[in-house]
Amino acid sequence: MNSCIIGIGSNIDADKNISQMLEILKSKVKVIKVSPMIRTKPVGIKEQPDYTNGAVKIETGKDRASLTKLLKEIEDHLGRDRCGPKFGPRTMDLDIVIWNGEIVDQDYFTREFIRTSVRAVDEGPFPD
Repeated sequence: MNSCIIGIGSNIDADKNISQMLEILKSKVKVIKVSPMIRTKPVGIKEQPDYTNGAVKIETGKDRASLTKLLKEIEDHLGRDRCGPKFGPRTMDLDIVIWNGEIVDQDYFTREFIRTSVRAVDEGPFPD
């Protein structure tokens, strides 16, 4: 089994989309723990709603590439528009942050809310 922490972000109907995402995710992988959600200001494009961010710790038999594909499918199912600007509004953004105890998303080091969310679901030896 692989252990993974996934970063969650949404600023379009965030409560509804995060709830739906968690239900879909629970039907595909073993969800261990979900962090409290944090409201954050947008990065890049400032004229958009605040984001709701958090993290979810899971276990899965999928390899990293298969899990990434599943996360993209969930984003698409929830209406993610991939034609918009990189830092624009989104219904759902799911990123693998920690894979089997290794930090694999460099945003971990630059965004405090990611570190806070990761610590909320895992007490691993991750740098602050």
